[in-house]
Amino acid sequence: MTALVGLLVAPIIIFLIFVAPIWLILSYRSKKQLNQGLTEAEQNQLIELSKKAERMADRIEVLENLLDIESPNWRQTNDSNK
Repeated sequence: MTALVGLLVAPIIIFLIFVAPIWLILSYRSKKQLNQGLTEAEQNQLIELSKKAERMADRIEVLENLLDIESPNWRQTNDSNK
């Protein structure tokens, strides 16, 4: 029994001294990065992309309205080709 305890003590001590602290540090660091969310540059890029998407949606709506006026049946023609 004491031989078994002697065999387990060294790996447990090594784990507690080296592995556990590194594991905890890396774990808390990754959680901190997840909680920070987007960086300021990423937030600015997201806002810019959102504005571009809104402009594109407006342009598509205008184009569809023009097509409705010039060619009223364009939706049926293009939907049947799919």
